[in-house]
Amino acid sequence: MRAPRWWDEHVLPRLVDRTMSGPQVEELRAATCGRDAVRGLVVEVGFGSGRNLAHYGPDVTGVLAVEPADLAWERALPRIAAFGRPVERVGTDAAGLDLSTASVDAVVSTWTLCTIPALTNALAEIARVLRPGGALHFVEHTTSDHPALARAQAVVQPVWGAWAGGCHLDRDIPGELERAAYALTSHGRRGWFVSGSARPMAHSGHSTPTGS
Repeated sequence: MRAPRWWDEHVLPRLVDRTMSGPQVEELRAATCGRDAVRGLVVEVGFGSGRNLAHYGPDVTGVLAVEPADLAWERALPRIAAFGRPVERVGTDAAGLDLSTASVDAVVSTWTLCTIPALTNALAEIARVLRPGGALHFVEHTTSDHPALARAQAVVQPVWGAWAGGCHLDRDIPGELERAAYALTSHGRRGWFVSGSARPMAHSGHSTPTGS
């Protein structure tokens, strides 16, 4: 089951913009986007309406946005103007990034890895475009480590996924990263959220952020 196209294109972007803005969500955004390692040229997967821009530190020189929803991008334009640094929409699908290999310093994903259909391909693309030493910084839905909550996630997932843009409340994000040959450098759980950083294990050395 999947929601009709008009829902995904015209309703869901507005709904996400309004609902993903509470105090807990903003706290998690700030903790993810404000990490010291989020600097230089950043790819943001699932850019949405640009709510993360307010949380990037001064060492971020520019943001390359991957966003499938045209309406979400339109709603982001005022936030992009206020950001005062370059923001460019470079694609709609993280599984096929039109970017050069080893061309960005960091990748950020907030509540997007739990939604991408071809996640294995997307993680391979993220690893490809990251410079050596760069990392993926994320906050996502994931399977809860509390059995009762995990069971509830499994029960609601079919309906939730259909009307929430394909979001998987019960996707094992740490496990997916490890299977894609990422090393989790940090991660923590809060209910059905998981946040942290992961580095492709094929990488070695350290990146030199753009503009430094």
